[in-house]
Amino acid sequence: MGALLIVGGSKGIGRALLEMELEKRKVVNISRTEPNIQHANLTHYKLDALKDELPEIEEIDGIVYCPGSINLKPIGSLKQEDFQQDFEVNVLGAVRVIQHYFRKVKKGNNPSIVLFSTVAVKRGMAFHASVAAAKAGVEGITKSLAAEFAPTIRVNCIAPSITDTPLAAHLLKNEERKEALGNNHPLKRVGEAHEVAAVASFLLSEKAKNITGQIWGVDGGMGSI
Repeated sequence: MGALLIVGGSKGIGRALLEMELEKRKVVNISRTEPNIQHANLTHYKLDALKDELPEIEEIDGIVYCPGSINLKPIGSLKQEDFQQDFEVNVLGAVRVIQHYFRKVKKGNNPSIVLFSTVAVKRGMAFHASVAAAKAGVEGITKSLAAEFAPTIRVNCIAPSITDTPLAAHLLKNEERKEALGNNHPLKRVGEAHEVAAVASFLLSEKAKNITGQIWGVDGGMGSI
């Protein structure tokens, strides 16, 4: 069986997914920091997936690209560089990884790619212009590649709302702030990393063999009700 490649598996949702999958299969992690986990099934490459040479991996069954950004500013405060940086992290990084590895993934067992968007693409949200534009690009890539890679490689995307991860730590400064943001959702709570990771794990699994080209909202109901 080939390995699962996780880009950004040292923190947040990527870390939660890495921990879930390690007991099932070999996992290759690419990130700028090490996940501080020792396991016989884990291989880690410390590098920047946007800039550094990507390692060669013999067999790959799936790719999960986790890097993202939360760059929330009013439009008058956003610079062109903000849009460029968000696009590079969210879209171009994913494209670079997929272009490098998709031929290997195509030969894998139940090959699958999982990307990440945000509920702010579906639901207009103030101060989200830059990140929403970038994540809309991710959703476009998801649907385009699902069509291009069918029937061999399944491609899906998860669109969370705010999730309790290091990336969102500046927004979830304390319990009062976390409760206030949670109350904006129909389910009245902020999501946890392992809950989003569980959906990614499902989309990678045999149980999801008939699912491709979909945007999965894991958003406490914010995107629908």
